[in-house]
Amino acid sequence: MSNMKIVRVVIPAHNESASIGKVVQAIPEALVAEIVVVNNASTDTTKDVAESWGATVLDQPLKGYGHSCLMGIAHCTQKGTDIIVFLDGDFSDYPEEMPLVLKPILEQNADLVIGSRALGDRESGSMTFPQVFGNWLATRLIRLFFGVQFTDLGPFRAITTKALEKLDMRDKTYGWTVEMQVKAAKLGLRCVEVPVNYRRRIGKSKVSGTIKGAFMAGVKILWTIFKYAK
Repeated sequence: MSNMKIVRVVIPAHNESASIGKVVQAIPEALVAEIVVVNNASTDTTKDVAESWGATVLDQPLKGYGHSCLMGIAHCTQKGTDIIVFLDGDFSDYPEEMPLVLKPILEQNADLVIGSRALGDRESGSMTFPQVFGNWLATRLIRLFFGVQFTDLGPFRAITTKALEKLDMRDKTYGWTVEMQVKAAKLGLRCVEVPVNYRRRIGKSKVSGTIKGAFMAGVKILWTIFKYAK
């Protein structure tokens, strides 16, 4: 697969010192111009580990997945980037599958590609029941309100910077992924899903690993869908 586009990777990371090195190391170097780890208010050595593996580290003291992604986008846009790939810093995604996620943009002119865990192979225990049910409900509501079929709100995704400009992303916390998909559907962007594999994360999830986190994420996701359905 030829890659004439400038690709940068954005990885939000909050206290992922045990996993961030594995994530950075597994990214296919030949495909990307830069790996950007956004250190989101970590109190461990996430920053040091990421830098030791050659990543550019940005410090985002404001907690929130969206806060981190927005900072990463600003950096990538300033540096000149055609495509941004997002993935998590907990090593639950398989970074080596990045060519699969990029392919629809590079070869089929897609605007947004979602790596779908629902279509791929999920390791037993890698997603909690609230996560699986929440994805099922959210994607069906998106289909109902916006007429676009998704199967997942997965974190592993690629999007062109031109598409990102149109989306005008705003969410600072749990609603980030669904905001991107809902806005893309509403604007009629070319959205594609590809199967990706998923494994148990290293360490405990800050969202799905707690009852409060799972509840808050669920509420925010549903609120975001209904907000943009108006």
